[in-house]
Amino acid sequence: MSTPEFDLLIKNVRVVRPHGNVVFDADIAVAGERIAKIAPGIDATRAKTVYDGKGRLAFPGVVDAHMHSGIYSPLAEDAVTESKAAAMGGVTSSLNYFRTGQYYLNKGGAYKKFFPEVLKISKGRFHVDYGYHLAPIAREHIDEIPMLIDKHGVASFKIFMFYGSHGLHGRSDSQRDFLMIGEDERYDLAHFEFIMRGLQAARERFPDKARQISLSLHCETPEIMTAYTRLVEKDKSLKGLAAYSASRPPHSEGLAVFIASYLAHETALPNINLLHLSSKKAVQAALMMAEVFPHIDFRREVTIGHLILDITSKAGELAKVNPPIRPRDDVEYLWEALLAGELDWVVSDHACCRQEMKVPKHYFGNIWMAKSGFGGTEYLLPALVSEGTKRGMGYNHMARVTSWNPAQRYGLNRKGDLAEGFDADIAIVDPAKTWTIRASESPSTQGYTPFEGLELSARVDATFLRGHKIYENGEVLGKPRGQYLHRPTA
Repeated sequence: MSTPEFDLLIKNVRVVRPHGNVVFDADIAVAGERIAKIAPGIDATRAKTVYDGKGRLAFPGVVDAHMHSGIYSPLAEDAVTESKAAAMGGVTSSLNYFRTGQYYLNKGGAYKKFFPEVLKISKGRFHVDYGYHLAPIAREHIDEIPMLIDKHGVASFKIFMFYGSHGLHGRSDSQRDFLMIGEDERYDLAHFEFIMRGLQAARERFPDKARQISLSLHCETPEIMTAYTRLVEKDKSLKGLAAYSASRPPHSEGLAVFIASYLAHETALPNINLLHLSSKKAVQAALMMAEVFPHIDFRREVTIGHLILDITSKAGELAKVNPPIRPRDDVEYLWEALLAGELDWVVSDHACCRQEMKVPKHYFGNIWMAKSGFGGTEYLLPALVSEGTKRGMGYNHMARVTSWNPAQRYGLNRKGDLAEGFDADIAIVDPAKTWTIRASESPSTQGYTPFEGLELSARVDATFLRGHKIYENGEVLGKPRGQYLHRPTA
């Protein structure tokens, strides 16, 4: 009897690729953790293991390109539990923003010492493949960019534009302490310019990787936010999410997009990612800048939270996030932009923040004292399929914005598509399964979700990471087998 040539055969699925407008019936054969063959009627005797897809959709595994593992809980804990949540949602690649300073590892210093510690803690703990975007916070970090690219495969970097004079959760006068930088350092527009110059110099040093080396920006303007926060705090007519949105107004996002874009032009840095655009004004600003600077390759991101929630959400302060959840008009505009192809990828911005940390009991109901951020990676794909289907969004488009586009931008060249030679990262989705989101059913340690009670019409039934079944029917399976993503991958 001959040895089976395939390790796994997924029979009877409707294959969703990120290109074109067709979903087709086929089987997917896996050998050596890669997709070996996609065709109808592959003989089951050719595989060691057979999985019956029962006519469900097979999406490329989701590349959740915006997560924050280890921000509010120790990385060693978050890596395990939050990657389980990711697996539940069909996510197979988790790209996490990380930095020095308060939160995360709660230490400053050079990345040459800091980042190996991050990698050591991460190893053997993630249930999905994982990578890191890093933020150059201190001056010395700019000089370390080439080392981070060459030695550690970090291909993407971040600027938090509001950190210079505004805290993670609101107004602050102690930013040097928060960022753990020296008395002679400033985290300001000049620093952002020098980051861009340093990154462009690194791109020129590594021309073979330059296409997939990029800079991401959180675009909000601290001076405007600080001034508006004072105004809104005095105005007792606004409460909760509406007050928080007004305190960080959309034009603060738009102005920051303009500034970031001009700095990119000035420094000749062509690969710019505008993160979690939350409002009509922010998206319009981003589209304007693409016309003004056609030589810059702007990519525009939106989160599932900003597509699903609005300021009337019963979640209240549990849905506090930066940039804020916006009024319904902004949400509808984001959908229009997404359907028009003006937004490039959809992410979770997952930041597990347990309730006792999010809003201590004696501050319950106080939006200003709540921490910013919440989890949601497990709902990214099912919520997009549910809501997107209602709005006429095609499955191929969904695969493009959850897998292909972020994989291509961030240097994951074996991820993001269902094709021969690609990693066998596959999410099996039932597009006609109605269910209600309950935080109690998630492996995340958050314990609540702002999406609680939301009825969805699609569910991830199983997730395969490089051909290994890591999730099925509500259960994460086996030990963590996620591998570090040294980018760009070959």
